Amino acid sequence: MKFLKFPLVFITLFLTFAVNAQKEKRFKIHTVAFYNLENLFDTINDPTKYDEASPIMEMAAANRAEVYEKKVKGMARVIADIGRDQSNNSPAIIGVCEIENRKVLEDLVNDPLLLPKDYGIIHFDGPDARSIDVALLYQKALFQPLNSSSHELKIYDDKTRERKYTRDQLLVSGKLDGDDIHVIVNHWPSRSGGEARSRPKRVAAAKVTKRLVDSLQSIDPYAKVFIMGDLNDDPTNASVKDVLKAQSNKKRVKLKGIYNPYENMFRKKGLGTTAYRDAWSLFDQIMITKPLLEDDYSSFRFYKAGIYNKQYLTNPRGRFEGYPYRSFTDGGYTGGFSDHFPVYVYVIKEVED
Repeated sequence: MKFLKFPLVFITLFLTFAVNAQKEKRFKIHTVAFYNLENLFDTINDPTKYDEASPIMEMAAANRAEVYEKKVKGMARVIADIGRDQSNNSPAIIGVCEIENRKVLEDLVNDPLLLPKDYGIIHFDGPDARSIDVALLYQKALFQPLNSSSHELKIYDDKTRERKYTRDQLLVSGKLDGDDIHVIVNHWPSRSGGEARSRPKRVAAAKVTKRLVDSLQSIDPYAKVFIMGDLNDDPTNASVKDVLKAQSNKKRVKLKGIYNPYENMFRKKGLGTTAYRDAWSLFDQIMITKPLLEDDYSSFRFYKAGIYNKQYLTNPRGRFEGYPYRSFTDGGYTGGFSDHFPVYVYVIKEVED
């Protein structure tokens, strides 16, 4: 495989493939990614939110500003690197979660590593009790958002039947380098209380996602949809397999079906994005709908998926050596990045000579 720079678009490369050993085709490539930013909270106590429990707010006031600056720079470094190996660019689109508010995103995209990319922000203040939101960042030169909306998940305490406020789901529709696409950004309920006990909450979240996909496909059966997020479930769990009915084999995906490239990574290769008690989980995933799998590359199609688990993102020593190198532990700020690895997919489109 050979890479050639396209002279008219400075942020893309072309993948060059030999076709029948006679003709070469050239493809433009973009990265679509997702990253759990692990408690990217600011240093200001918001009296309307329960943000005082965030790791940075639990630190001595004199240390917060320095730690916050380092945390933002760490997140910017990772985002700048995701996908660069093949696209020579940071992600065209990246969903994020575990962020407190729009201000932390503004600080992030204005970091010197990301500022030249001119990222836009789509964010809604959500109802989560801990003030944790999802958002979408996009390079303005590559993606034009046309519509965005926030969709609530209603779940209730098993005993009291009181509503438990959790993250909304973000739906963004727009044009990626001229192609119509839709992105759903998720952060499903945690496994607090145990996997089995908390499972109905994630099943409920998956049903919200499925309704969003169904609504898009009712308007356009050929809608190109990216479903991304920290699902707090593996690709083999009921929320993904039974509710979304995601397939691991591209050939089995029907017109309105969903393909999950991360299932085989988890089930066959044992890969993960987060670790706990010496076991890997692949909670962070990006799934796509059938139209992104077609063989006609006149518009953007799925090329391949991956987990961004470079060496600098792994814990270098101690009990948790090899785990994601997280930012915070009970001992405070570690100098790491996140307790989750990012995930990404490449999409490619043929370019005419």
